[in-house]
Amino acid sequence: MSQRPVDADAGNVVGNVYDKYSTANPIARHLMRGFLGAVTELYRMTEPRSVLEVGCGEGELAAHLWQQGPRPDRFEICDVDLDQLAPDVPAAIERREASIYALPWPDDAFDLVLCCEVLEHLQDPARGLAELARVARRHVLISTPWEPVWRALNLARGHYIHDLGNTPGHVQHFSRASLTRLARTQLRLLAQRTPLPWTMLLGAPLDEHG
Repeated sequence: MSQRPVDADAGNVVGNVYDKYSTANPIARHLMRGFLGAVTELYRMTEPRSVLEVGCGEGELAAHLWQQGPRPDRFEICDVDLDQLAPDVPAAIERREASIYALPWPDDAFDLVLCCEVLEHLQDPARGLAELARVARRHVLISTPWEPVWRALNLARGHYIHDLGNTPGHVQHFSRASLTRLARTQLRLLAQRTPLPWTMLLGAPLDEHG
């Protein structure tokens, strides 16, 4: 249930190792309902007029939020490679190829910047988070797997045994405390949600980012 690395040294990720959005596994579907419910709740709290999702993968999360609303005036998504983008992503959602380390938008460009299931793939997550905060005017929403519970659940379903449950491409292993420490370097934290097995944080960019 995580995105797949394309270039681990660069921290580039596109797509999913495991198709968490379309899985028929009842337990995985239950977990995904919790994940999507938490993201949607925080998304609605921000009431954004403009949204950017960084590391969109196939675009399922953006499509979900577009359907659940409220719909912003402007919704953009980006990833280092858009070849994996699903054909049913709404045409009204703008898309662009871009690296999290060099987002091609000016400071304070979006009310809300989303980045879910990406930071754990980055060699330099602090640098990536700084870019998210730079282009966010009001809010940043991030999520990562909750370690070590994530690995334990992988092992319980018989996956990645030789890697002790570590999903391929995960080079960072965030506990809730370590993700919170990282987030506080760039954000004033406003809300946390903990849908098993994830940690999800909503924050406002610190004053120096506008």
